Amino acid sequence: MRPSHRQPDELRAVSLERGVVKYAEGSCFVKCGDTHVLVTATLEDRLPPWLKGQGRGWVTAEYGMLPRATSERTRRESSAGKQSGRTVEIQRLIGRSLRAVVDLEALGERQITVDCDVIQADGGTRTASITAAWVALHDCIAWMKARDMFRGGEPLRDHVAAVSCGVHNGVAVLDLDYAEDSSADTDANFVLTGNGGIVEIQGTAEKVPFSEEQFMSLLALARKGIGRLVELQKMAVM
Repeated sequence: MRPSHRQPDELRAVSLERGVVKYAEGSCFVKCGDTHVLVTATLEDRLPPWLKGQGRGWVTAEYGMLPRATSERTRRESSAGKQSGRTVEIQRLIGRSLRAVVDLEALGERQITVDCDVIQADGGTRTASITAAWVALHDCIAWMKARDMFRGGEPLRDHVAAVSCGVHNGVAVLDLDYAEDSSADTDANFVLTGNGGIVEIQGTAEKVPFSEEQFMSLLALARKGIGRLVELQKMAVM
């Protein structure tokens, strides 16, 4: 039995609430069990210097955890003067995941910055951020469409969502919370598109190496879980 009493292929309770920030072009507040993340998408008329004059845009992300998102206070990274390696890795993952489903040329020479702020953490903050970031990005692009800011084409080509999977007590399970994540034999994060394309897989054997058969079991769980998350995304933006 899982610590949460869920079935091996069962997601935590998930909710996606959009339009929660007044001033942002797009926003979404996601709850995946006890993991809560606020995501905003901001349109900016600026680009990284290396992209200027190329006729295409950019989507990037920033990620951070509030000091009391966990059981003990974590010092703000701004007060330390630099971001941790974990933070940099996660925000790059979020940016790559979103760019995988965006036509950057259709976006024009503009940048959309997606900010993911973890209010409360109980495992899966990066995957929850990606799932909610798609909703915020969708609404930012809809805001741009309403103002005739596109030359043609559909900037958002597909959905993208993410979920964690792992081997816990010898069993492949979907959507790890902290209790499972901290003691899992294998921990993996899957990022897939709505059409089932693979954007990124991060998998680590925490104790002993995992087999190809176990990996395929994790991938099957991820496809099922992300299929459900994409359904929730569609319902959120209807």
